[in-house]
Amino acid sequence: MRFCQRWTPPFATDNVARMNLFQSPEFARDMKHGEEAAVDALLTQSFGSPAEAQLVAKLRKARVIAGETVLPMGGRIIGYYALSYLVKPKGWLCLAPVAIHSDVQGRGYGRRMLGVLTEWARLTKTPVVVLGNPDFYARAGFSHELAKNLQSPYPIKNTLVAGIDQAPAQTLVYPAAFTQ
Repeated sequence: MRFCQRWTPPFATDNVARMNLFQSPEFARDMKHGEEAAVDALLTQSFGSPAEAQLVAKLRKARVIAGETVLPMGGRIIGYYALSYLVKPKGWLCLAPVAIHSDVQGRGYGRRMLGVLTEWARLTKTPVVVLGNPDFYARAGFSHELAKNLQSPYPIKNTLVAGIDQAPAQTLVYPAAFTQ
């Protein structure tokens, strides 16, 4: 094998796994128009069903998405997250969904993507709420302690927040797409 050839591991199951072992993802960036299908495919692959892609479609249709971020690598999208405006409190954002392609999970890409988000939230003082695995999201900079006084239609034990420095007593009202 020539040194500069791309090596394909014998266990490679798709093009993401076939990438050069030394290849790194590019910088996370805003999703571009025309990348919706690639994001939908990533969400379906990552979650094992189209439910999260359908949620994002509903959020887009309702025009409540504040931003969508992707992580490209080797011409593919391997990471994604969406931020939506909460109905209440005003000015708060909800993080959902978050996905990293299963072939590259465990390499810290998701944690690093979310670390940049939590730093942005801290610097801009923009509260961002997430519902999910407390251990994972805490490593990315979210706080369960700061969410302790929140009222939510979802379990507070799995609710974390970033972008605030004290635990406010607020009631979270999510966009209708989350309950449809």
